[in-house]
Amino acid sequence: MALFTIQNEFRYDIVRKIFEGGMGVVYEAEQNGAREFKKRLAIKVIRQNYADQKQFIDNFIGEAKLVADLIHTNIVQTYHLGETRGVFFIAMELIRGVNLEQFAQQLQEKKRQLPRELAIFIVSRIARGLAYAHAKPDKDGKPLGIVHRDVSLKNIMIAFEGDVKLTDFGIAKAFGFLTDQEGEVVAGKADYMSPEQANFQITDKRSDIFSAGVVLGHLLLGKNIFKAESAEQSRQRIISMPIPDFRTLDERIDDKLNEILQRTLARDLDKRYATADELLYALEHYIYHTGYGPTNETLGKYIRELFGQRGPAAAKLDAKGSTLLLEQTARTRAKKG
Repeated sequence: MALFTIQNEFRYDIVRKIFEGGMGVVYEAEQNGAREFKKRLAIKVIRQNYADQKQFIDNFIGEAKLVADLIHTNIVQTYHLGETRGVFFIAMELIRGVNLEQFAQQLQEKKRQLPRELAIFIVSRIARGLAYAHAKPDKDGKPLGIVHRDVSLKNIMIAFEGDVKLTDFGIAKAFGFLTDQEGEVVAGKADYMSPEQANFQITDKRSDIFSAGVVLGHLLLGKNIFKAESAEQSRQRIISMPIPDFRTLDERIDDKLNEILQRTLARDLDKRYATADELLYALEHYIYHTGYGPTNETLGKYIRELFGQRGPAAAKLDAKGSTLLLEQTARTRAKKG
């Protein structure tokens, strides 16, 4: 029972569009408080054509509730779930940076090769976030059984200060939070999903470890070895393509790093790393066992130089609102009670 209740009103002024996906749009917004208090954050809203689909709405709400208590330096934090005019939105931590897909594209355009240690460092931070999420209990101390199921370049953010953060738990699996059809439908991006996902099987935390291995291979090689011309072909590659000896693909990959990649991408679950903590230890031991290794500051300096100290040009918003949803949420007033 609460000691007392504080009832207040939030107002979010939309500043610009950050990202537009298939099912939702993310905006940069300014939260206004008493005595000219202002805070920049991100607002995630549902696309209009999904706004009346019950299962999608339930999962959107479930995602917000699930990540509300995931407070970790390597996970994008969620602040608030609101509703206005029948449209739900999530207020989240604003990351001033880029996602890994944009990062990889910039490397390719500038014909740059990401230093090996930085590639490993980025994935080690993701392993830290996954280890925390996988072990997260509910309020009664029971494991939530969280599996992200969509660890991919688009869902990993790098701030210009060098922080690495996992985001978008929209198709995550957790007991009691999201409606799930696992075993009946395939969830995730075809060229990053685990063999279990691709085979319509029930997943556990080891599924995310495989996906993290795909990300590591992509960062090292500059390409995803499982990506094909179609999603179905990528799915088949995930299921059956022989895992290569990475030493033959990049001379920077030595025996130990190849061993880490092989174990991370093992299709036999008993041979894969059992936990994200084990993967984290292997990656950190690799880059720090001789002493000094990369830090957030090292990565921050690299990404600022790569992007000229700023990210890709911000999307320009139409004065009338680029979507009906924007018009509905341009000045959001959500009562909290």
